[in-house]
Amino acid sequence: MDWGSILSQRMSRMKASEIRELLKLLDQPEIISFAGGIPDPALFPVEDYQKALAGALTGEAAAVSLQYSVSEGYLPLRRWLAAEMGRLGVVCGVENIFITSGSQQALDYLGKLLLSPGDTALVNWPTYMGALGAFNAYEPAYLRLNGNLGAAEVRAEAAASGGRPKFAYLSADFGNPTGETLDRAGREQLLDLAAELDIAVIEDGAYQHLRYEGEAIPPILALEQARVGSIENCRTLYCGSFSKTLAPGLRVGWVCGASAAIQRLVLLKQAGDLHSSTINQIATAQVAETVFAAHVEQLRQVYGRRRSLVLEALAREMPEGVTWTRPEGGMFVWLTLPEAIDGAELLAHALKHQKVAFVPGRAFFADGSNGNTIRLSFSLHEKPAVDEGVRRIGQAIREMMARPA
Repeated sequence: MDWGSILSQRMSRMKASEIRELLKLLDQPEIISFAGGIPDPALFPVEDYQKALAGALTGEAAAVSLQYSVSEGYLPLRRWLAAEMGRLGVVCGVENIFITSGSQQALDYLGKLLLSPGDTALVNWPTYMGALGAFNAYEPAYLRLNGNLGAAEVRAEAAASGGRPKFAYLSADFGNPTGETLDRAGREQLLDLAAELDIAVIEDGAYQHLRYEGEAIPPILALEQARVGSIENCRTLYCGSFSKTLAPGLRVGWVCGASAAIQRLVLLKQAGDLHSSTINQIATAQVAETVFAAHVEQLRQVYGRRRSLVLEALAREMPEGVTWTRPEGGMFVWLTLPEAIDGAELLAHALKHQKVAFVPGRAFFADGSNGNTIRLSFSLHEKPAVDEGVRRIGQAIREMMARPA
């Protein structure tokens, strides 16, 4: 059977995740990896989940936790999330909360909900590669959100691509891959543009709770609600996740937004996987209710310290001509290399000669440009590994810079 001969057109736009492939390197003990943006497993609230899962499987509770459930999500978890969104400045009810199998599923559903082939999605340059992977299946064109295009220019470019602009996607706080944060003025300007274009805003809040310094900025959804009064009048859809705060393996995320959008997402869920894992939602609700705030504070202390270690090592080890971001939170630092150095070539060299890993930057750009960039994740390592790993990266860069032109 020649499967390639019968594949759909959309499959031509689907590519393997470079990060998923690089995660395999973590099994090689000699490699110091700054690749995968993954939480430190030593920080998982294991005992809390053990108690929650044991309770969910005890007596009559097992009949609920092992059974089919509603597509909207487990009601106590949705209640907790509505309250948590309230703490972030978003006034909402359970009808505004939709549970997904991780926020990655939310991005896939939103692409399916909003995009027809040829429509335009506005994204940052660079942006989260997982979002590009999710949206690519629905065959959009991309425009640069942080490229200062006006509404008229966006409409013209979108029309030239055969569709219309549908949404702007971004991670406003400590975004993957750069770690940068959009300031309040930038968030307000985005809302102005979205209103003029009459498009949705998809706000990826995966790193919302991981701020280590500086003053918190309200989510875009909260700023919009302050403008229009009710969440039912908002065009922003907030995607959240427990993957970076509690545990990624349970795949529990959510969307918060106007009920008119939530109801349509429920239809996609019913056609997709019916509902997210019941027992995982029940356990996550229990853990969130009991330890979320204290656990997140511990994460801030640990990851904040590791971020500082990486920034100190970069200042010490990077050759002239390399620049990097200085994130106030999240898990990532973004390096821009001299133009002659390609991040993928640097990775191949560094793996072979220095036994150190990171993610090349090209895959984070919708047009595959800016190859002279790399992403480092600082979530896993303490000082000895950070100092040695960054030293190795600096050595690899110097060796690449010394190559004959």
